Amino acid sequence: MFSLTPVLVAVVGVLIVWIFKNADRSVERRKVELRARSEARPWADEDLEDSTALHQEEEVADADKAQESEENVEHVPFSHTRYPEKDMVKRSREFYELLNQRRSVRFLSKEPVPMEVIDNVIRTAGTAPSGAHTEPWTFVVVKDPDTKHRIREIIEEEEEINYLKRMGQRWVTDLKKLRTNWIKEYLDTAPVLILIFKQVHGFAANGKRKVHYYNEISVSIACGMLLAALQNAGLVTVTTTPLNCGPRLRALLSRPANEKLLMLLPVGYPSAEATVPDLRRKPLDQIMVTV
Repeated sequence: MFSLTPVLVAVVGVLIVWIFKNADRSVERRKVELRARSEARPWADEDLEDSTALHQEEEVADADKAQESEENVEHVPFSHTRYPEKDMVKRSREFYELLNQRRSVRFLSKEPVPMEVIDNVIRTAGTAPSGAHTEPWTFVVVKDPDTKHRIREIIEEEEEINYLKRMGQRWVTDLKKLRTNWIKEYLDTAPVLILIFKQVHGFAANGKRKVHYYNEISVSIACGMLLAALQNAGLVTVTTTPLNCGPRLRALLSRPANEKLLMLLPVGYPSAEATVPDLRRKPLDQIMVTV
C-alpha cells in the first residue's frame, strides 16, 4: 500500500502539469483567436458591436407582453401602377443612368440647400422596409456651424488614430488611390450633415423594450434609399462610417443609449473645384448570376 504512494504522487504530479500546460495553451489560443479576429476586421466599430444581441431574451419576453396590441393591424387593398413593358425598360434604364452618375464627393460647396429637399429625401429613406415594420432609424440633421465643427473635431481625432493604429497598413494602402486621410474639411463646408442612427431596440407604450428585428440591415437599406434620393435631387455626398466615434457623437447630439451611429453623410452641392477618382464599376456579368 505505502510502496505505491510515490507512484501515485508522480502520476498526480504529471496530471497537474498536463492540466496547467493545457490551460496555458487554451489561454494562448484564445489570445491568438482574438488577435486574428481584430486584425481580420479592423473596421469593426466597438459601439456598433456591443448591443444588438444584449438582453435579447429579456427583450423578447417584454415584447410578448408589450406588443400584443399590435397583432391586429387592418389590411387595405394594395394600389399599384403597372407600366407597359416598353415603359418599364425605359424607366429602369433611365434610373440606372441617373444612379450610375452617383459618386462619392469629398469637396462640397458651402452653398445652402433647400431644407424641403432634405425633408423629402429623409421621408424617402423612411419608406424603407424594416423587420416587423419597426422602422429602427433616426436621422439627425445638423446645420449649426458650431455643432458641425465639433463633429469634425471628434471625427478627426479618432480618424487619426484609426489611420495610424487601428486600420492597419493594408487598409491604409488601399485608400491611397482615393487620396483620403483623417482630415475631413467637408464636415465644416457641407451645409448639412445627416447622421443615421440605428435603434437597437425601441420602447413600447408601457415603457418595456421593443425588439427591433434586423435593425442594422433595415437601416442600411434606408441609407441606400437615401443615397438614391439625394442623387435624384441633384445633391452629392460621401458615405462615411466614423469608426469608434459613435459614443461621443451620440453624447454631443443628446441621443439615447439605444441608438448607435451607423453612417454620416455630408450633403450639399459639389464645389467648383471638386474632383473624383476615375473609377470603373464592375460590368453586369461580374455582379449578377442567373440560375
